[in-house]
Amino acid sequence: MTKSDASGAVDAVIDAITGALQRGDAVRLVGFGTFSVVRRAATQGRNPRTGEKIQIPASNQPKFKAGKGLKSAVN
Repeated sequence: MTKSDASGAVDAVIDAITGALQRGDAVRLVGFGTFSVVRRAATQGRNPRTGEKIQIPASNQPKFKAGKGLKSAVN
């Protein structure tokens, strides 16, 4: 496989995972891990420079949980 073919394949996988997460789906790669979306609630924080209270809006955050195969390969 050429370098450009490999780059195209990796880009296609990343695009597929990104698209699934945008739809709210989880992506499970057996032996590697699971990508999912977690809803983060709105919170109140402080500006560290002024100490003023600020509102941090709710958002969706991507999450990755390593699978058993990846954990055992690293350990």
